[in-house]
Amino acid sequence: MPASDIRVLNSSDPNFNEEFQRLRERARADDLDVEATVRNIISDVRGRGDNALLEYVHRLDNYQPKTPTALEVPPEQFQPALDSLPETQRLALEEATHRIEDYHQRQAASSWHYRDVDDTLLGQQIRPLERVGVYVPGGKAAYPSTVLMNVIPAKIAGVPKVVMAVPVAGGNIDNLVLAAASLARVDQVFMMGGAHAIAAMAYGTATVPRVDKIVGPGNAYVAAAKRMVFGDVGIDMIAGPSEVVVLCDGATDADWIAMDLFAQAEHDENAQAILISLDAAFTQNVQQAIERLLGEMERQETIKKALDQYGALITVRGLDEALELINQLAPEHLELSIEDPMPFAKHVHHAGAIFLGRYTAEVLGDYCAGPNHVLPTSGTARFSSPLGVYDFQKRTSLLMCTKQGASNLGKTAAILARGEGLTAHARSAEFRIKQ
Repeated sequence: MPASDIRVLNSSDPNFNEEFQRLRERARADDLDVEATVRNIISDVRGRGDNALLEYVHRLDNYQPKTPTALEVPPEQFQPALDSLPETQRLALEEATHRIEDYHQRQAASSWHYRDVDDTLLGQQIRPLERVGVYVPGGKAAYPSTVLMNVIPAKIAGVPKVVMAVPVAGGNIDNLVLAAASLARVDQVFMMGGAHAIAAMAYGTATVPRVDKIVGPGNAYVAAAKRMVFGDVGIDMIAGPSEVVVLCDGATDADWIAMDLFAQAEHDENAQAILISLDAAFTQNVQQAIERLLGEMERQETIKKALDQYGALITVRGLDEALELINQLAPEHLELSIEDPMPFAKHVHHAGAIFLGRYTAEVLGDYCAGPNHVLPTSGTARFSSPLGVYDFQKRTSLLMCTKQGASNLGKTAAILARGEGLTAHARSAEFRIKQ
């Protein structure tokens, strides 16, 4: 394995700003071939339903069900999948479930109302979405954590029906994934993947129910499909490649930091892992740790490509400069591996999740700490938030005027309506003004 060619930058270098902008602008142009392919798949599934869905499952998922009903995993298989796990796996999955539930219970919103001085009732009615689709990637790996992180908030929100889609090879669904579906209380599981699964959930077929919102990560075809069906259904976000920024003061073990960078880079070759270091000697120590440990990694080729293309080891002149760079990057994951992280965290305006202190590795958030691991990527933490219970609840405004309240409000509304040139608006309000 050749040595890593990860960028080593120093904020005092004259060309630093130019190099840093290259790190920020890693987003790649949309693949027009992907877009065209996905558009055709969506149109086909929308038009031909189950017949088209079966054809795509045969061709793209390497699964040959004879009938559309064979796409669904019988619910009576969920609990046996959980029971069949080795005890260590089952207990770990149950512990993760408990922690994720405990955290998300605190996000649940309730309806509320109040009355103003005119006794007008004003408020908000909170209701869950009726049906949610969860996409869980499959193929080369199994992702039970994705099941838990996407389904548990929906169930806590009160969603009565959660439909899950997961691609499988040969019709054999991973036991861990099915066990997670059992613990999270998934209602239906369909063995289908890619853009055709997104289309089936967005528009419905005779077999697959139409949902109101689709959540969950996926490859470029899944991301493109979610983008195209948005508006007909809701979506959580268009997730880009995973990313982490680690800020370190030089007192954490360099091997720990190197492994934290590896953990993000092994997702795929487009992932981004960046160290911001307050100490030049420590930056060098981490670089040496990367060289020493890389050969031990099972996914060393993927890690090396990610680090070489999008990774960086950056030395800065102080915490103020580090904060400026962090807020510009708006990272999905931010590790603050420094002595006193809380005061610094208060000044971080843009990050999907912040991991505080030397012992809080980002991977703990991936699996079992409690907060959701579905986070905004590609700088979208500037305006987006982690997935949560609130993503599965609708808010409806409530208004009820008394006779006197309608009269008082009507006078104000009529003036504003006439100012906008909307006479019918004005007269509708004026009819209710007490004479």
